[in-house]
Amino acid sequence: MTFRRRIVVLAAGAVTAAIALAAIVTYVVVRHELRGGVDASLREQRPRVVLISRNGKGTGGAVGQSVTAPAPGQQSVSGEKFGQLPAGADEVFEAQLPATSLGGSPGLVQVTLSNGDVIPSASGASLPTTAAVREVASGKRPEALRDETVRGVHARVLAARGPDGSTLQIAKPLTDVDDTLGRLRWILFGVTLGGVGLASGFGVAVSRAAARPLGRLTATTEQVTATGELHHRIEPEGDDEPGRLAASFNAMLGALDASRDAQRQLVADASHELRTPLTSIRANVELLERARGMEPGERAQVLASVRGQLEDLTILVGDLVDLARPGDRAVEPPEDLRLDELVHDAVQRARRHAPATPFALNADACLVSGSRARVARAVGNLLDNAVKWSPPGKPVEVSVNAGEVTVRDHGPGIAEDDLPHVFDRFYRARAARGLPGSGLGLAIVKQVAEAYGGSVIAESAPGGGARLRLSLPLSQSS
Repeated sequence: MTFRRRIVVLAAGAVTAAIALAAIVTYVVVRHELRGGVDASLREQRPRVVLISRNGKGTGGAVGQSVTAPAPGQQSVSGEKFGQLPAGADEVFEAQLPATSLGGSPGLVQVTLSNGDVIPSASGASLPTTAAVREVASGKRPEALRDETVRGVHARVLAARGPDGSTLQIAKPLTDVDDTLGRLRWILFGVTLGGVGLASGFGVAVSRAAARPLGRLTATTEQVTATGELHHRIEPEGDDEPGRLAASFNAMLGALDASRDAQRQLVADASHELRTPLTSIRANVELLERARGMEPGERAQVLASVRGQLEDLTILVGDLVDLARPGDRAVEPPEDLRLDELVHDAVQRARRHAPATPFALNADACLVSGSRARVARAVGNLLDNAVKWSPPGKPVEVSVNAGEVTVRDHGPGIAEDDLPHVFDRFYRARAARGLPGSGLGLAIVKQVAEAYGGSVIAESAPGGGARLRLSLPLSQSS
């Protein structure tokens, strides 16, 4: 099922459920009110008993005696008492209800006297005596309401205590109520069907509006996939979910575009940096091939140059491998290590590589969290950078305190224009372009610092020279 179809189904289902619930509630309330009105009218009826025949001879109307009962639940009566009827075996009585003002059906009434005699309704229809009626006659309950079918007519029947221990059963047809409820059911059914149609149309409209941003996103994704171009963007509409999705997609494309540009720049810069040592090595090898009669001293000098260039090339390739690793894979599991001891070992190696440069070390014991190999590489790069810029005989000052390594040289310092770019890959200041190096050493220092939650700062030192500070988080065990 497509996304749009799901929206249509959900919208139509929700609206249909709401309309159906409203229809059911409406029907139940109206039914309760209509039947409640019938029950109330039954309770207000005042039936009467009329003598219609004496000595078995019809009179054509009421003769001699008429007793009107109070409404059900009332006990006072005027005239003859129900308990004294019938007066004789040769007298015939019937129970009647007063006619309605508009000529509608008044219903029928049946009276059961305290002695068990039954006075039937004027219509001749009889009402059954149920268990509920017997409970009313015995006084166990004040009244009982039920539905009955009398001569094929659905009626509502009230059984109540009458005066002098008699029991009244009053029935009123529910024809009007049933007709009204029948019409109401059809009306509500039609409203429900209309609501389903409207809900479906509403769902289609909503699905189109909701799917429009997704359609643009899909089209842009397909275009990016087909062309490989990451500069495409989607114009967000509003701050709703599709708008935020479009903004997130644009941010993702921007990050991918920047990452690809950085990769291309890395490849271009690496190609440029590799070209120089490879060209020099090739030239020296060709010189060795042609100059078979070269003096031993000169041949040794050329071989030493080739060896040095190969070492520079090896360092450059190692730096490129480190920088080319994804950030999460570049982070080796951290361990607790003594930073002062690690810096001391790095200074000893730097002294062997640069015997002409004095080092002044002041290290306080501290425990940090990081990878020993990678932190040692970062500290070594800081020392190599300081050695490169230090004038002959000038010391490189190194200090360790509270997880921070500070390396200061006494060279020309860092120009203001170069400060923001010191840790960029392959960036070399104008003054450094004649010096050895690839411009990757400080970039690796920054990568190591950020990988373990630290930082590195480059600044001009008071009195001249440059000062670089590498900070690493202290170990929780310290």
